[in-house]
Amino acid sequence: MVSTLEPKQTFLQLPSDQDASGRTLGADEIKLVTEAIASGTLTSTKGNFVKALEQDFAKLVGAKHAFACASGSAAVHCAIAAINPEPGDEIITTSVTDMGALAPILYQGAIPVFADVNAKSWNVTAETIERCISDRTKAIIVTHLFGNPCNMTKIMALAERHNISVIEDTAQAFMAQHNGQYVGTIGTIGCFSLQQGKHITTGEGGIVVTNDDALARHMWLFINKAWGYGDPQPDHYFLSLNYRMTELQGAVACAQLPKLQGVVEKRRALAAQLTEEIIRIPGIIPPWHSEKNTHSYWKYCLCVDGDRIQGGAVGLANWLKGERGIFSAPRYIQKPAFRCEVFRDQRTFGNSRFPFTLARPEAVDYSPAKFPGTFAGLEHVLVLPWNENYSQAHIDYIAGSIKDAVKALS
Repeated sequence: MVSTLEPKQTFLQLPSDQDASGRTLGADEIKLVTEAIASGTLTSTKGNFVKALEQDFAKLVGAKHAFACASGSAAVHCAIAAINPEPGDEIITTSVTDMGALAPILYQGAIPVFADVNAKSWNVTAETIERCISDRTKAIIVTHLFGNPCNMTKIMALAERHNISVIEDTAQAFMAQHNGQYVGTIGTIGCFSLQQGKHITTGEGGIVVTNDDALARHMWLFINKAWGYGDPQPDHYFLSLNYRMTELQGAVACAQLPKLQGVVEKRRALAAQLTEEIIRIPGIIPPWHSEKNTHSYWKYCLCVDGDRIQGGAVGLANWLKGERGIFSAPRYIQKPAFRCEVFRDQRTFGNSRFPFTLARPEAVDYSPAKFPGTFAGLEHVLVLPWNENYSQAHIDYIAGSIKDAVKALS
């Protein structure tokens, strides 16, 4: 009997940053991890790998101080703790970001105040931040989303006028530049992530950088339970946690760091190739960045015109997955951060709702009318998978798939 089943469709497998196919992990990392294990010293308080990472990273980005910690979220927490807000102080942040960059604000008793984003770059701007400033504003957190820098010139000018500290969330923007300067070193403190999917990885891990000696001291202490290692009469000087990175992670990071520049350069070159292939497709807008910026392409993000493409970003994502096996992320975070239950229902410490009980009504007003850029940006964005191990064949496959999808959905 002849089968009536259609032959199973085969797809070109794209390298993934969730396994070895899309990572630069290999013999170098194995060698240094082996050395760490052989030493028998896996704590960074006694070992050498984490210290070497900190010195090398500070030198690479041009910062005076760099400290490794347990995660990107821990890095943000260290930065906020160093700024030392009073309970009820406000920290302006973005409506389009990961919870790991938001929860530390609440843990330090401060109120997150969400600024709208530009619908084209998905970043906060000086204009959207200024609308959120009050006499309670203690700091501004700017997120360089997808590796595309914010306009730090205008943001820093605004912050300086109001005497407000700026924390840069650079988790997705290793080696990205604004006006020739690495992001993460422009503001008061820069925070980096070494999580599995970042430009370089230790599975989990983070780094904080600053040029301020007092803030550096506070962050170093905060990583170490506020214990003054090496002080004449050490003590636990204030409330803090153990956010140390292990020597195993430090060894991996020491092997990863020399590869970082090449990783970013490869991603940029691949992005330029894909942009050239899709820039004339109706209804598809490639990633935008200012001429003042150098993008580092953590992800490659399309803006999809729903008036020209049936189903918009969601429809395009479904077609790419079903017809070509390309898994992408429409809307990126699905909904603005302020619509997550922790903010919407103020679920924090027991039933206390703290620190929201200290908030001004305006600070927790999440009316959609205040966030036109956020809702428009999330509606149109489609985040493509991306890493440095793509070949020309992979780029051609993605570009051809997008072209076929648009023809089918137009």
